Amino acid sequence: MTDLPNLDPNAVQMIDPARLSQDKPARHKPRILLLYGSLRERSYSRFLTEEAERLLIHFGCETRIFHPGGLPLPDDAPADHPKVAELREACQWSEGQVWTSPERHGAMTGVMKSQIDWIPLSLGAIRPTQGRTLALMQVSGGSQSFNALNQMRVLGRWMRMLTIPNQSSVAKAYDEFDEAGRMKPSSYYDRVVDVVEELVKFTLLTRDISPYLVDRYSERKASLQDHMSKL
Repeated sequence: MTDLPNLDPNAVQMIDPARLSQDKPARHKPRILLLYGSLRERSYSRFLTEEAERLLIHFGCETRIFHPGGLPLPDDAPADHPKVAELREACQWSEGQVWTSPERHGAMTGVMKSQIDWIPLSLGAIRPTQGRTLALMQVSGGSQSFNALNQMRVLGRWMRMLTIPNQSSVAKAYDEFDEAGRMKPSSYYDRVVDVVEELVKFTLLTRDISPYLVDRYSERKASLQDHMSKL
């Protein structure tokens, strides 16, 4: 420890490979929450979300879609508002999430951002997002773009989520869904399958060990200092 004078020996831990294995993996279905960012009656982000849900169920997941209609603007209602409470409970229930936003004015929509803004980093001792897996998708009315995806990836990292590498951007979405809202066969559809597959794999790989994966030296140190100050 002489070469690391700034390191607190009481808070630092050596990496334990055994804790990264799953001796008794959970047997229940992976629990996936899906959010989308549009309130339009014919919403392509909702159609894409519903398509992802069908695939998730096919791959053995339990799913919930949060419908944002009626969700107040952040800080414009108390936290016990029914829609806010529904969203937060669903986040705590989830082990992985899918966020799907349209791109509007070169950015994710306010509907999408409002949902994320209502999710706190912590609720007492419970962290509704930390350690959960996250997949990202977007739809565009014009040519393919990744602006909304890039913004959501930043937010996912800020929310301490394990955001998978793959992602989906569906260009000219009005051409990619039929009248019933089902996605047509295309390379875009194939990419959605890729994203869902990867999300399920990452969720199964990490859900049992996520508390260890996100355990932090800085937080252990702060906790120790707080404990010592109360002695």
